[in-house]
Amino acid sequence: MKAEEKQPIPRDREKSADDLEAVFDVPVRISAVLGRTKMPVSELMAMDAGSVVELDRQVGEAIDIFVNSRLVARGEIVLVEDKLGITMTEIIKAG
Repeated sequence: MKAEEKQPIPRDREKSADDLEAVFDVPVRISAVLGRTKMPVSELMAMDAGSVVELDRQVGEAIDIFVNSRLVARGEIVLVEDKLGITMTEIIKAG
């Protein structure tokens, strides 16, 4: 076997974080979506400081967490010192 050839990982071996080491430094875009709404441009243009945009979510409802535009989890907003953060409460399995 040549030095640059790699052995395939046996299917019965349990995978760990070490198996993903090659992608640890790949940047990803994380988005937290509080809710959505649709409105005409005229309504948007009429908004001013202090305007309220009603979203499609209820108070206390989980927010969606996306990685590279793919839904991966749901969570809750938390306060960390004087900044907002997110606690993941549910991981969405690919399927």
